[in-house]
Amino acid sequence: MHSRTSRRAALLLAALAAAAATPAVRAAVPTVADLDANARAAGNRRPAAVRIGESVFAVKWPAQVLQVAADAVDDHVVLGLRISGVHFHRDLTRDEFLDEVEALAKRAFAAEPSAEELDIWAVVPIDAGKGAIVSGDLAKPTSRTVYSATVLRADASPGSIRGVLDGKNAFWDEDWARASFKQSGNVP
Repeated sequence: MHSRTSRRAALLLAALAAAAATPAVRAAVPTVADLDANARAAGNRRPAAVRIGESVFAVKWPAQVLQVAADAVDDHVVLGLRISGVHFHRDLTRDEFLDEVEALAKRAFAAEPSAEELDIWAVVPIDAGKGAIVSGDLAKPTSRTVYSATVLRADASPGSIRGVLDGKNAFWDEDWARASFKQSGNVP
């Protein structure tokens, strides 16, 4: 009886593998990037956020992307990318963090040609306290921003985007940067 059950299981697995190998079935199975793009999309232009997410989540980034947003008023489209400022997938220097932020910005603008602006920020969790209200009008914050920058499409050219992301208008929580990044020759 046991060998008969094993044989049935093996045949079932073989049939499933053959079905998954066919293009029609493979096309119907969403990728992890598709699932993440849909789960983390926000804003009043959700299809654009999902499209950007599909591009962004095709890569495993050292700093996790938490949310992709696309919002518009009339013809003005603004994008937002929220990144986790903790639990990087590998040690990062400040320059490597900026490399990721720059690559994310380029992908977002490429995926949404109508976007005029991209706001990108990194957040870390904070303890609101046991029993605290964390949503609604009386909500206590559950995260704080430790990095933020705004890139206009006009500033997104390869020669100038890095200056915007690390320039005078970018916000850095220097205590967070010192504690979060491995040291390199370029200490924050």
